[in-house]
Amino acid sequence: MAAGTILDDEDTIEAQALSTSLDPYGQLVKMLMPRASCIAIYDRNSVPLWLSDGCDGPDLPHLIEEALNAAQSEDPDPDEHDGFARSWSGDTAYVFILRDSDRLLGALGVSCQDGSGGARPFSLVQGLLRPALQVLSRELISQYHIGDLPPAADTKTRDSDLELLLDASVPEDASSDDLEQLVRSCVTHLQCSAGALFVPDKKITILHADGGTLNAAGRETLDKTQRNLFAWVQVQRRTLMLNKVPASSPMGSLPFKILACPIRQGAQNVIGLLMLLKPLTGADFDTRQVRVIEMMTRHIAYVLQNAYDPGTELLTRPALEQRALAALEGNSSEHCIAYADVDRLHVINENHGMHVGDAVIVRIAATIRTNLPANVFAARISGDRFALFFANEGLDAARVFLERLCEAISEHAFDHEGTPIAVSASFGVAAVKSTKFPLSHALAHAEAACKAAKDRGRGRVELYQDADRSIVRRYEDVTIIGDLREAIANDRFRMDAQPIVELAHTGGARRFELLLRMIDPSGEVVAPDKFLTAAERYQLATDIDRWVVQYALEILSSAAPRLASMDAHFAINISGQSLGDEQFPTYLEQKLREYDLPSGLLSFEITETAAVANIVRAEMLIRRLQELGHVIALDDFGRGLSSLTYLKSLPVSHLKIDGELVRDLAGNARSRAAVTAIVQLSQAMKLETTAECVENESILAAVGQLGVTYGQGFAIGRPRPLEIVLQELLRSGPAPRGGSSRPSRIGL
Repeated sequence: MAAGTILDDEDTIEAQALSTSLDPYGQLVKMLMPRASCIAIYDRNSVPLWLSDGCDGPDLPHLIEEALNAAQSEDPDPDEHDGFARSWSGDTAYVFILRDSDRLLGALGVSCQDGSGGARPFSLVQGLLRPALQVLSRELISQYHIGDLPPAADTKTRDSDLELLLDASVPEDASSDDLEQLVRSCVTHLQCSAGALFVPDKKITILHADGGTLNAAGRETLDKTQRNLFAWVQVQRRTLMLNKVPASSPMGSLPFKILACPIRQGAQNVIGLLMLLKPLTGADFDTRQVRVIEMMTRHIAYVLQNAYDPGTELLTRPALEQRALAALEGNSSEHCIAYADVDRLHVINENHGMHVGDAVIVRIAATIRTNLPANVFAARISGDRFALFFANEGLDAARVFLERLCEAISEHAFDHEGTPIAVSASFGVAAVKSTKFPLSHALAHAEAACKAAKDRGRGRVELYQDADRSIVRRYEDVTIIGDLREAIANDRFRMDAQPIVELAHTGGARRFELLLRMIDPSGEVVAPDKFLTAAERYQLATDIDRWVVQYALEILSSAAPRLASMDAHFAINISGQSLGDEQFPTYLEQKLREYDLPSGLLSFEITETAAVANIVRAEMLIRRLQELGHVIALDDFGRGLSSLTYLKSLPVSHLKIDGELVRDLAGNARSRAAVTAIVQLSQAMKLETTAECVENESILAAVGQLGVTYGQGFAIGRPRPLEIVLQELLRSGPAPRGGSSRPSRIGL
């Protein structure tokens, strides 16, 4: 039989209806299991619907019929609930039972030759085919819904029912507007007076009256009726059809005929109600209409299952995004979005177990859910992170609400086995602005503000504002981190060299600081101040330092003897993260020994703040480098409060004076006094000094007068690609020495 051939059974109308659209599903299975020799799809009555080429033998069909008969028996084998595998003569057949939540749909069988490693386990193949099994089950459900319509319905009515069911195929993350349209369609299609959809746990209450809006009395009556009916279907778990409401009913003598169908989550749990009302003078509800509405409620249950997070009952991220984008469409009002993160959840997980952490997430979600106003949507977007969209609300109103929510979360006592656990969450909120991707940009801004809230004490709310540089910096770090990781992986960096000149002598520069530049995906150069904070924040600084060390040693080694003979010197920066990394000092020492460059050719710079934060490791690394003959400079000296206290503990040979002090030399007496003190201290300790950020002639003159040894900055020379600097050095020959007090300026 040709691949994709449909088996028509004149005695099985159901098989005819089902078979018309199964070829893509058989082909999908073939794609997922290319070694399959036979693929067969059967309906719930053991009627074959689709067979691939090669399905001529009886073995696989017999196994599928056996599986379907066992699935419909009163005492099915629990070990074969989902199917089984059977092997014979080097072949293995896998049979998968397809089910809806409450009924059998059919079966899929696959036969294939065993590989060199033998038959694959059933669970492995089931996982491989899970996408195909899911979409095939959905197709069978949809087709059965159409086939289940009572045959007594005339063609016009049946077509109308089909149109209603097709219109109900809203997206899986349907919004309340989509569900409201569904209720309206039911009311119109079944010629009802009113309809209602009620899902209390998800705060869904949709009321619709035919011909217009409900007045206050009608809305109150309909609301009361649906609540009474919801209580009834929760207990009975079945559809209620009342074409005459008894006077003894809890609803009383209502002038309506009632059809109420439960919405189920799984096989038992009733989560909602779809209710329709007809006037007493209207036609009775009949079995056909009951079946149609039951199909609708199954679809609603499926939509709700995909639109709401099962653990917290909050929206999923796609569902929140759809609701938010619907609110943004054609609406110029203010909107904002908040990002929330549970504080110190990892501590709770480590001290009490992951199950307690999960319970905390559920408890916080419940607090969010019960406090939500009508115009705010909340979602669990991942793990312990939440998002809240504020429709038609500005930042100030959102902050007031979130501050109350913060308090409610913190004040809600959480007790585990008699041990109280402090619980809090941090919130960041940002305005949604008119951009190409308004929602994603606003959520990224809100996330940056949330991280700032954690930095500033946790359990608080921070607003994303352009004037708050710390939050803006965090957001910029988030946006650039992907490019940075790619740059590390693909060597998309450029090494520049900035000259450092001796202020008491003339001549071309022979000392340089190596400075890194990143190349973004478009080929543009990114300055270090744009990506180094992101590297520090996301623990990538050591990876960058390793790249710098490898690149610098490799390029300098090609001309190391000549560079050393002309007293050339290059300084490499080491980050604070590398100081704290246990493996980096060993890596650095191995590379230095591997390339074996003249020791005077290289020096290393460590920032004062990083050295103080890792004083023990800094001292150990400095001594190891000095043993290899390299000079160490303490960078940004004078910025910290502990400069003098820790200087005696760090055996450095050089101080680089912080650029902020140097920039203020010409007009700030205190900065001048601070630099004077640093120079005098360094002279007493026999240390050399370099003034950073020498950006104009007045600063250059000032540092020379104060006795600073070296100068570095735009007034002396700008950073240029290292390859170009090396070419010029190698052409220039030995460094001249003279008596002039003015340095030559390079690269202006």
